[in-house]
Amino acid sequence: MKRVLFILLAVTAIMAGCGKEDTQEEEIPKLLEVELSLSPDKSELNQTVTFDAMVSQGGEAVTDAEEVKFEIWRSKDEHHEMIAAKHNKDGSYKIEKTFDQEGTFYVYAHVTARGMHSMPKKEFIVGKPSEPEDGSNSQMENMEKDKDSSEHDSTEHH
Repeated sequence: MKRVLFILLAVTAIMAGCGKEDTQEEEIPKLLEVELSLSPDKSELNQTVTFDAMVSQGGEAVTDAEEVKFEIWRSKDEHHEMIAAKHNKDGSYKIEKTFDQEGTFYVYAHVTARGMHSMPKKEFIVGKPSEPEDGSNSQMENMEKDKDSSEHDSTEHH
């Protein structure tokens, strides 16, 4: 009797363990990818700039984002403007804005979709650049670009 009870408990434990394995094999969701672009990259006063956030997940366009907003501000300015964007087509969320002040500006694309959030940031210039924000990596990025191009140039001459 004890042997039958032991075997019954063992079989039950094994079956319960198998059930747990099935739930643990659920697929992990792919990361939300946001490609932020501006057109033109460098603009002049009173010129319209188009901001575009291309949103995808696992290589598939996201057309159902819960929220896409562009946060735009001038360097060293405490006022940040938030502009909501709507889906344009094929995962593209766009807005247009005209600037009446020169300087170095920044934009964050705040994208919330499918339970995830992404915030890519870009620096851009309207007219003449102003002093970048503290902690801005624009100078570092420029140094890296110069380093990369000089390494590339040196390998071509060999």
